[in-house]
Amino acid sequence: MDWGTDLWDQNDVIDKHTQSGLDLVERYIKFVKERTEIEQSYAKQLRSLTKKYAKRGSKEEQECRFSNHASFQDILNELNDYAGQRELIAENMMTGICVELTKFLQDLKQERKTHLSDAKKAQQNLESSFKHLESTKKRFAKEWAEAEKATQQAEKTESDLNATKLDVEKAKQHAHARTHTAEECRNDYAALLQKYNKEQNFHYYTEIPQIFNKLQDMDERRIRRLAEGYCQFSDIEKNVLPIISKCLEGISAAGGKINEKQDSLLLIEQHKSGFERPGDVEFEDYTQGIKPATSESSLNPPKVRTKLWPFGKRHKISHVEKQAPHAAEDFSHLPPEQRKKRLQAKIDDITKELQKAQDQSEALEKMKGVYEQNPQMGDPSSLEPQITETTQNIGRLRGELAKYETWLSEAVGGEETANTINNNTQHGGGTVEQPLNIYTEFDDEFDDIENPIGQCTALYTFEGNSEGTISITEGEQLSVMEEDKGDGWMRVLKASGEEGYIPSSYVKLVS
Repeated sequence: MDWGTDLWDQNDVIDKHTQSGLDLVERYIKFVKERTEIEQSYAKQLRSLTKKYAKRGSKEEQECRFSNHASFQDILNELNDYAGQRELIAENMMTGICVELTKFLQDLKQERKTHLSDAKKAQQNLESSFKHLESTKKRFAKEWAEAEKATQQAEKTESDLNATKLDVEKAKQHAHARTHTAEECRNDYAALLQKYNKEQNFHYYTEIPQIFNKLQDMDERRIRRLAEGYCQFSDIEKNVLPIISKCLEGISAAGGKINEKQDSLLLIEQHKSGFERPGDVEFEDYTQGIKPATSESSLNPPKVRTKLWPFGKRHKISHVEKQAPHAAEDFSHLPPEQRKKRLQAKIDDITKELQKAQDQSEALEKMKGVYEQNPQMGDPSSLEPQITETTQNIGRLRGELAKYETWLSEAVGGEETANTINNNTQHGGGTVEQPLNIYTEFDDEFDDIENPIGQCTALYTFEGNSEGTISITEGEQLSVMEEDKGDGWMRVLKASGEEGYIPSSYVKLVS
């Protein structure tokens, strides 16, 4: 069963049906476009959300060492990847469905127009042939009537006794001519009738069925392609579901890997000063008599206590206040170990910024080279302000890096410097004041100890990622090579021969 056989006389129905099919394809394309807009808007909002809550800067990076902070950053990263998959869905729907179906729809419209035009032309040709047949038929009828009339007139003239022989002869010739013309019209009519019947048979049994069958094939191809588009609508999202599932699993994993105990120990490791708690304030007995006034009021606790931060003599306080901005910048107000950590973190931050600036400078130079070789792509001189600014930024960062590296080297060598100052104080003739923000207690010298001074057991696992530290695992037996000097670190020797520093709070001494 096909349209050409069963719908040979339903041209208008086929016209409306095929148009309705094309309208459906157009509606589906519009529907998918709106879906992609929703996906793109959703992805954009997700990316904006993750960017809003993402931490940036050295302070935030330091906080991200804690597992609960780091897990939240992992969740934001996974959500950002999830947003990327939503964008991929929108992109694939636009290219795989909208673009392809739009092109297919244009082809169908042109094909349908061609087929309907052929059907209309065939119908017009048949109608034109039929009109010609009708015209020939009418002429034949008219000529035949005239011939009969002329024959009757000839017979009447012949029977008329008053008519001359010439009149009779003329009437007969006229009747004969009319009859001959009528016969020719009859033959023409018969020939055209035979031709029209043949054309009509070809039209209704061959030409129109072929055109309608082509329209049927076109409509079935449209339906099949539209069905594929329906399936693509689902398959495109199914293809990214595994990655979306991984993103969601990553979010769950980020919550599962939080270790509250480890975070607490990390806070201790980062901020433990190593000083002992202040001792009791001594009782001053005023019953023994009035004592001379001193620079320290007995009613106020001492400004500086043993094992705390001694800032030199009292008369240097104003100098300290004047130097406060510089002290804050080089972290000299912090304990030695904390100061070294903060300086190292600052150096790492500046190094990252410097590398980023250098990469940007290289990119600008490459772009300038491309512009110089291809002027149509851009003006090389337009990049000069950016190149100059980047160069200045690199110079500034290198200066800051050198400054902080100098401070770090001073912090590392501070103990040796303090020993030198103490020796000068003991053997020199004058009074040498201690530099600002230096510990009051230092070891006189540093000796490498060859033999262990004790044994200890690791209570927790520690990853020694920084220079001079080593990694230990929970339960591991270690030899103590150097005890904690108040900065929260001790030097140990592993059974493998590896030696380095670990947090003192991570081990238990074995008596």
